[in-house]
Amino acid sequence: MKVTVERAQLLKSLGHVHRVVERRNTIPILGNVLVRAENAKLSLKATDLDLEVTETLPAETATAGSTTVPAHMFYDIVRKLPDGSQIVLEADGDRAVLAIRAGRSRFTLQTLPENDFPDLAAGDMSHSFSLAAKDVKRLIDRTQFAISTEETRYYLNGIYLHAAGTATAATLRGVATDGHRLAQLDLVQPKGADGMPGVIVPRKTVGEVQRLIEDNEAEVTIELSQAKIRFTIGNVVLTSKLIDGTFPDYGRVIPQGNDKELVVDKKDFENAVDRVSTISSERGRAVKLSLSPGKLVLSVTNPDSGSATEELEVEYASDALDIGFNSRYLLDIAAQIEGDVATLKLADPGSPTLVQDKDDKSALYVLMPMRV
Repeated sequence: MKVTVERAQLLKSLGHVHRVVERRNTIPILGNVLVRAENAKLSLKATDLDLEVTETLPAETATAGSTTVPAHMFYDIVRKLPDGSQIVLEADGDRAVLAIRAGRSRFTLQTLPENDFPDLAAGDMSHSFSLAAKDVKRLIDRTQFAISTEETRYYLNGIYLHAAGTATAATLRGVATDGHRLAQLDLVQPKGADGMPGVIVPRKTVGEVQRLIEDNEAEVTIELSQAKIRFTIGNVVLTSKLIDGTFPDYGRVIPQGNDKELVVDKKDFENAVDRVSTISSERGRAVKLSLSPGKLVLSVTNPDSGSATEELEVEYASDALDIGFNSRYLLDIAAQIEGDVATLKLADPGSPTLVQDKDDKSALYVLMPMRV
């Protein structure tokens, strides 16, 4: 194999694929990236057996061939080479090394045979549709924070993607929950998503897709089956296994009859919660919301350090109510509200609260209260 490639392009592509590779691997080949040169193209592939990323970039191919080299070391070498340089990658079949040359720099890396490199065979995909990159990014941004990190409830360790809505207003819905809070976002259902199976996309996959979207104007093609999902973004193809489990019936926890409506300026509310929670203990993090007509008082009491209160003018016309929330969770949800005004629908101190953007009902958030 002998191939010449431009440093900036190689660095960008390696940046995308090397992130999948775990730094500690019991199987040596999983620490490597597969490098294949053919037909004036260089393709790079990395996998952790659950997730696989492939990227293709233009290159001058003198001799076609392929090999595998340590991913993180290869990335670090290319990163440190001078900007604008042409990089020559050369491997002959007899010696198990890849030579990397650029200007006066020369490196050799130990290789492993490409035949040992695992292939995450995707099989047939039953459904395929396209979405604007900005919509995919928005779906992930608005729900990702609520993904559970509890490994025992593995079926909550991802975003549940499924077809929802009604026949007249069909939607593609993403839902994530960790049992304390829930996030749901609806997009207009794209052509081809009708009748798709409900799938749970793992947390790591979601994070990688989010990082791979660098151009909001691009288009993302999504293909899926019961067991796998594939995202194609430009020259990058990410294939992932899905979480094999049943996502709970989340509709049961979305409150329907919450009749007490609180309307707040999102920025003022966020800042006030942030300020009073400075006093809260790492363990407790509880903030108390005391509501009365036209007024909201936020308070935190920490027996070890002191107390804090802040008063806000709000739109609220129902009975007085005291309710407590985890301040961190409250701030996470406030950060998702895209408009200037948030609506909180409450019932009583022990029931979940519904939070939405006043002007955009495509996203909704549910937050469980805390005792205060």
